[in-house]
Amino acid sequence: MTDSQNPTQDKPNPFEAIPIEVTVSVGRARPLIRDLLSLGENAVLTLDKRIEDPVDLYVGDQLVARGLLEEMEGDQAGQLAVRLTEISDLQNGIG
Repeated sequence: MTDSQNPTQDKPNPFEAIPIEVTVSVGRARPLIRDLLSLGENAVLTLDKRIEDPVDLYVGDQLVARGLLEEMEGDQAGQLAVRLTEISDLQNGIG
């Protein structure tokens, strides 16, 4: 049977319409517990990355991509976004 005769090729994959949560990691901090307990409103927690460093995108605990933070313009001015610069090989699935 050729690809054009394969009936499963014509059916949409129902899983493609399910939303999935992507977590964007902008950095990590490793404060001492005593320092964490003393944090209050307006305290600053320094991260291990700079503003221009790439961010990591995860689905669950699986790294799926990297990108750069951007601020949207126009009707969405001020909204954060990520411009993807590197995509993981997901051919074998996530997880």
